[in-house]
Amino acid sequence: MTVSDTQPAAIEWIEGGGVTTPGGFVAGGTYANIKTYGADPRMDVGILAATESCTVAGVFTRNVVVGEPVAWDRRVLAAGRPMRGLVVNSGNANTVTGDQGTRDCARMAELAAEVLGVTADEILVASTGVIGRQMPMDKMERGIKAVSLSSEGGYLFTRAIMTTDTREKSVAVRVEAGGRTYTVGGCAKGSGMIHPDMGTMFAFITTDAPADRDWLQSTLREVTDRTFNMVDVDMDTSTSDTALLLASGAAGGDVVNAAHPAAAALAAAIEAVSTRLARAIAGDGEGATALLEVVADGAASHADAVLAAKTIASSPLIKTMVTGRDPNWGRVMMAAGRSGATFDQRAASVWIGEHCVLDHGQPTAVDLKLVSAAMAGGEVLLRVHLGAGEASATAWGCNLTHEYVNINADYTT
Repeated sequence: MTVSDTQPAAIEWIEGGGVTTPGGFVAGGTYANIKTYGADPRMDVGILAATESCTVAGVFTRNVVVGEPVAWDRRVLAAGRPMRGLVVNSGNANTVTGDQGTRDCARMAELAAEVLGVTADEILVASTGVIGRQMPMDKMERGIKAVSLSSEGGYLFTRAIMTTDTREKSVAVRVEAGGRTYTVGGCAKGSGMIHPDMGTMFAFITTDAPADRDWLQSTLREVTDRTFNMVDVDMDTSTSDTALLLASGAAGGDVVNAAHPAAAALAAAIEAVSTRLARAIAGDGEGATALLEVVADGAASHADAVLAAKTIASSPLIKTMVTGRDPNWGRVMMAAGRSGATFDQRAASVWIGEHCVLDHGQPTAVDLKLVSAAMAGGEVLLRVHLGAGEASATAWGCNLTHEYVNINADYTT
């Protein structure tokens, strides 16, 4: 069973929930003076741990330049053994750092393993921040040893993964299925260098369900393709993109696999958490003032719908159009037309918010002042019907402002 086969589940959102809301997880964070920017309370080192061994799935950047933690995690997960935790830092990506970077990554795993009383090959590593600078391991060692773990530590862990993010991204849900109640929580970071192709973004998702590793991996892969991989801020794919899904099994019961009666509902809960986090990443794009949601329907195939939606969401001309509240719907047609999707210009339609501005290839008489007013809020919806079939996809992005340039012009200086 895949995510696309799932039926709607009765999902309950948990107020204030996060990565440690599911049973069997503890976390914490601290400030080690590795990251020199960011809002208070400033954190830059964190640990997320399972109280017992857990099953883990992961997807990573497809950029051929990767951080040392990505290489470490790929090797560790390939062995197929249970994991115990994750150590993270922000402010330094440990990418393009040579042999010393490899050693520093391994040392981070060793230090976290000492804190948890396990071995280094049971620890995953994630680092985000500036590329090409050696990790200050004296600070890192003090930071890792200073992290205090608790079931309430998810907030500090979430703060520890943030770089230029302006707010925490943290959610949790509860779902009943197969005679049991399962909880799924998660946190994410991402604000700039966001054009995931996996999946700078992190997403760490936890569940108390006992889960088969193969099912967990296939579910995460499909969910990622429908959520995190449909986000764009600036068309740049980070070297550190990492999404991990950890299952503690604390809820008890039989191991969830593709044939389990709870598989569909649990997959839907994982997707709900991932969708909320993906939207939060898009809405917190560097310098952004508006979340952009793009729906491409009437496509000849799902792949075509994905192409069109992502191309529109990532277009600089679309992003600046939203900033200026300029109902220049011709840019939507332009982006859809260059996306590579099968496209019938004379059958296409375009909506901005609730306003149809192009109807089957014909401009409408809608008052463009009303359309501009509909673009004034914190969320702008664009929809294009490609006139070629029945498939659809949704992508998320944000507007492009002067502040994005300011942030990235001064990022390392």
